[in-house]
Amino acid sequence: MMKRIAVLTSGGDAPGMNAAIRAVVRTALYHGMETIGVMKGYEGLMDGECLTLDRAAVGGIIHRGGTILRTARSERFKTDAGLRAALVQMENRKVDALVVIGGDGSFRGAEKLCAMGLPVIGIPGTIDNDIAGTDVTIGYDTALNTALSAVQKLRDTASSHDRLFIVEVMGRDAGFLALDVAVSTGAEYVVVPEIPLDIKKMCDHLHYSRKRGKTHSLIILAEGVMSALELRNQLQDTGGYDARVTVLGYIQRGGSPSSLDTILASRMGSFAVESLLQGKTGVMVGTVCGAMSLCPLEDAWKAAKELNPELLALVDKLSV
Repeated sequence: MMKRIAVLTSGGDAPGMNAAIRAVVRTALYHGMETIGVMKGYEGLMDGECLTLDRAAVGGIIHRGGTILRTARSERFKTDAGLRAALVQMENRKVDALVVIGGDGSFRGAEKLCAMGLPVIGIPGTIDNDIAGTDVTIGYDTALNTALSAVQKLRDTASSHDRLFIVEVMGRDAGFLALDVAVSTGAEYVVVPEIPLDIKKMCDHLHYSRKRGKTHSLIILAEGVMSALELRNQLQDTGGYDARVTVLGYIQRGGSPSSLDTILASRMGSFAVESLLQGKTGVMVGTVCGAMSLCPLEDAWKAAKELNPELLALVDKLSV
């Protein structure tokens, strides 16, 4: 019978992680189990930086941004020695299963621990929303609304001063955030990693807008394509456009989670514990068409998650 589980957060922080931690702890308590919190992700797991999480420890954290367990990336954990050290720490503390909240890199480590005999389940927490097997990840809705609020203010300035703005948002390998920001702000153009940039096509599009009398324009750029400064230089060289640049940066990760993220994280955290009690391991919790689901951890990095072609077409249609 399962008596004690551990939970950690790994990789980049995302709004809603604390709500997921709370749900894991409270659901475990409901079933008479103890929960150990691992500090600093896999680094803390190898070093045994753990604390007991009871009802009081997670009280009042549901709306707090970031993660109370803190997070870190770890190269040491990728080694055989690091994996063994982590496993020993779990064995010494008589932990029956581990819940990992993070992105695809975090799940790669979780799968390795699972292969070594430790029951593991993943909860997708990343503002990039680039994890296959789930329609949406924890933190994405909050990041989207944070970016939307910032870009709306820039849109007002662009309109007042007849300017072209380039806004760089997060998205190293995926353009989900950039695309949704572009649609929700009425941007004239979106640049995403999934589609090669045609700078001439962009200039032609901007020229057409100016020809119709449009005096201001907005371009949303995913950071993984290039920097906003580099795009500005290309626009200057190719089309003679003088663009203003804004990089939203890490502001997109901060702040209290939205109601959608809070509810999603709570559902995922609770479902993860219930799934462990049913003997599920080596899987990730997801939500598909509003329902909780499970898929293999490896789907997070092996299965493709594609941008919505309807939204891509919508940016072009509505920017004319």
